[in-house]
Amino acid sequence: MDEKTIQQVKQRYGIVGNYEGLNRSIDIAIQVAPTELSVLIYGESGVGKEVLPRVIHDNSTRKHNKYFAINCGSLPEGTIDSELFGHKKGSFTGAVDDREGYFSVANNGTLFLDEVGELPLATQARLLRVLETGEYIRVGESEVRKTNVRIVAATNVNMQKAIREGKFREDLYYRLNTIPISMPPLRERGRDIELLFRKFAYDISEKYHIEPVRLTEDARVLLLKYKWPGNIRQLRNLVEQISIISQEREITSEILNSYGVTDDSRGETGLVLHGANRDMHAPETHSYEKERDMLFQLLSSIGKEVKDLKELVHNNVDNLHSTPQENYRVYDEEMDDMNIPMQYGRKSVIQPSQPYVVNGQRYPSQGNGNMPYEHQNIQEVDIETIEETPMSNKELMKKNIIDSLKRNNGNRKKTAKELDISERTLYRKIKDYGLEI
Repeated sequence: MDEKTIQQVKQRYGIVGNYEGLNRSIDIAIQVAPTELSVLIYGESGVGKEVLPRVIHDNSTRKHNKYFAINCGSLPEGTIDSELFGHKKGSFTGAVDDREGYFSVANNGTLFLDEVGELPLATQARLLRVLETGEYIRVGESEVRKTNVRIVAATNVNMQKAIREGKFREDLYYRLNTIPISMPPLRERGRDIELLFRKFAYDISEKYHIEPVRLTEDARVLLLKYKWPGNIRQLRNLVEQISIISQEREITSEILNSYGVTDDSRGETGLVLHGANRDMHAPETHSYEKERDMLFQLLSSIGKEVKDLKELVHNNVDNLHSTPQENYRVYDEEMDDMNIPMQYGRKSVIQPSQPYVVNGQRYPSQGNGNMPYEHQNIQEVDIETIEETPMSNKELMKKNIIDSLKRNNGNRKKTAKELDISERTLYRKIKDYGLEI
């Protein structure tokens, strides 16, 4: 490993850090650059995989030719073949002109295929042919074209798992994986985290002409204990937020806590916080901690709502038995369709448009208040008699409809208004009960 060359590369591309795994990745990129071998770069999202393809291209014999970086995950599946290989005019809707794809315009140069694991299987087959023979066919034509493009690919998925699940071709994987390079996650890079924090702080200070933020000792310790799921990208965003929003320039662990940086050294993440050895093919672990918390909150909320609903039902039942003087005016088609017995919540016992007397005490109606109270007919209702000879919901509704129709001389609109139901419901009830007049 040539330390001097590695430091020169770091300075040229703005790479910060002295972690052994990072230096090893840069060293491999420098060694493989003069060759024509395909390279596959592994690493989690946000670790800076996009730097190495540029290092490889600029140190290769192709450095004076074109370099293109393509994010395969951002290309629509319907147009990705056209983007990569080109198309012929009229080959599909919207193909108004001939188009040269990246493999044509980057001839004798380098193509960086980021998120290569997101490529559709059909496109993977086309890519394999280019890698093996240098030949490709534009979409919509039969002419075979030649290209001399070097491929450097990168992925943040477990390729072995993707192959087992049939999402990635095994032959293409081995063709791309001629030289594997692993970029370490930020949580494993130790003191590099502090160095990166300081770099980002000074960059923002120069850009916005503000005093750079500084870390206290407890804040430095906390940065090393945090797991950094978003890696360098997340750290950069954090420094930008703190630099602009925080009034303090001396950043403590309490301030970092307020921005979501926590001590994950004892968390149930299954992640190794330090150590140079890491299996680049090992599947990424996931604690499902956030999902578990959300599920517990949801269950707690549902339990509270069920409890409140039970209390409401019990209170209504108690009030129904303890306060018979209330004027219940429920002629509800949903409750009627459910056939709920009157003693368990059906409230319609008395015709709502007339005053009534319960056990010798007079109560005014709440249904139709057009007539003065002294001119309204009063009906004596004996609660005990009703309880001894209960009517079914259907019989009670039928009787109420018949009585109301008689009082309103068959006027259905007035009857529906008196019963406090819609005309549609009244028509349906009349038909169901055979009351056609």
